[in-house]
Amino acid sequence: MVDIDLRLYVITDENLSLETGLMEKVRQAIEGGATVIQYRAKNKSSKQIYSEATALKKLCREYGIPLIINDRVDIAVAVDADGVHVGQDDLPVEVVRRIIGNGKIVGLSTKTLEQVVEANTLPVDYIGFGSVFPTTTKKDATLSGIEMLREAVKLSIQPVVAIGGINAENVDSVLQTGCENVAVVSAVFSADSPFKAAQLLKQKILKGRRWRV
Repeated sequence: MVDIDLRLYVITDENLSLETGLMEKVRQAIEGGATVIQYRAKNKSSKQIYSEATALKKLCREYGIPLIINDRVDIAVAVDADGVHVGQDDLPVEVVRRIIGNGKIVGLSTKTLEQVVEANTLPVDYIGFGSVFPTTTKKDATLSGIEMLREAVKLSIQPVVAIGGINAENVDSVLQTGCENVAVVSAVFSADSPFKAAQLLKQKILKGRRWRV
């Protein structure tokens, strides 16, 4: 398993950041405390995705932060990203692992406890679980809720990253389930200052986990 700090997992959103502002928003998120950046783009050409992923890889390397590519294993390999995150309907995890090798990170989205148990048998480094709260960034998201997240944390042998509608106002309730890692999209990228938004979230996460900074 690849060692990775998942505390504040920030995911880009093409609907919340214009192409010209993407790098600046990501830079602010990292400087505010993001520990992982995931690049997610669904409606752009492969050429555009490759171009942005290449620039993001350079930026993340500058800060020593891992870059994860959502879904697109080919892009991850092309830009030598640190890993790939896939969903239940994407390439099977075993195939992804075979393509990118054991030295890279593989994450898997889960939304049911059955999927969490199945993930225990798969070559993944962490799982995402949610949607914990209602979210506008993924219209087909299934709402799992806080109590199911609590059970997922108990069942999973992998680190769990809570996702879906998480922000500075509700992150404490997420941490109280025993889940130590949160993924956010709009909470950072729709903020006037991604730096301040990430900083506040990181402070709450550190306080909730009683980590030493």
